[in-house]
Amino acid sequence: MRILSDADVSMGTQPSVVALGTFDGVHRGHQELLAIVVAHARQRGALATVITFDPHPASVVAPERAPQQIASLVQRLEWFAVLGIDQVRLITFDEAAAQESASAFTQRVVVDEIHAISVVTGDDTHFGKDRQGNADFLESFGQTAGFSVVRCPSFGGEVRFSTSLVRAALAGGDLDEVTNVLGRPFVLRGEVVHGDHRGRELGYPTANLSLAAHQALPALGICAGAAFVQGEWRCAAISVGRRPQFYDNGFVLVEVYLPGFTGDIYGEVLDVAFLSRLRPEMTFDDLDGLLVQMGLDVERAKEIFETFTPSSPFLLR
Repeated sequence: MRILSDADVSMGTQPSVVALGTFDGVHRGHQELLAIVVAHARQRGALATVITFDPHPASVVAPERAPQQIASLVQRLEWFAVLGIDQVRLITFDEAAAQESASAFTQRVVVDEIHAISVVTGDDTHFGKDRQGNADFLESFGQTAGFSVVRCPSFGGEVRFSTSLVRAALAGGDLDEVTNVLGRPFVLRGEVVHGDHRGRELGYPTANLSLAAHQALPALGICAGAAFVQGEWRCAAISVGRRPQFYDNGFVLVEVYLPGFTGDIYGEVLDVAFLSRLRPEMTFDDLDGLLVQMGLDVERAKEIFETFTPSSPFLLR
């Protein structure tokens, strides 16, 4: 898959079928829409193309209301490739981009750079200064610019698949709903960094993940999961919390215990799939009570991991 940035975009001549959006999480609705892009592109001998933005436009336009991000840019690009996208035009979203009108953006990027012959869009698409660009605008613009517009319905039935639905389910700790909307478990990607080694002192050494700014996370608590470690998926018991048993400095930590694993993975980047929420974050009367519960959590995580089959192409690495 070819990635075209602001610096290296080239004026090719091959036509494209285009989808435009942030596509955070690449949920099932996104997947349906991008499948249409790919199908139309193959039928017409064109490139299946995504135009996407980084960082999220809201982080520039209205940072106080910017949403938490489900997936990193690298994850999104990997998933686009899995879906058969041929090229991605990556727009660095900054103040200048925020001031560009929908007309100017469409002419510059969609027409002149990408050579769109068709744009596939949902009815909730908005872009350009003051969000002037939408499906109606694209249809009108395309009549003179020479591209058609394929309008897609909402996907998911009565409760449409959406990024906001995934964020709400994560925040509520409903990992079953998250998995349903994404079509796979929520996967957090982070670098393993040094912590205070509290888990090691307790007999449960953990991999502490460095988190990106504005990273969406499940509700505080203990989860069963799987971690992709040194080429294989392994059982994981995951804590998302502030460790109130010891101290609460206001920071949320993601700590991953890998039963039976003894290797050194500091500095490695892990994918951690959240399979099931076991319980909320709790405090105990004494350390023995905490250790008993941790043992029960790990055993339950092992049982759940036994049912995990990473068959989704989004989980294959």
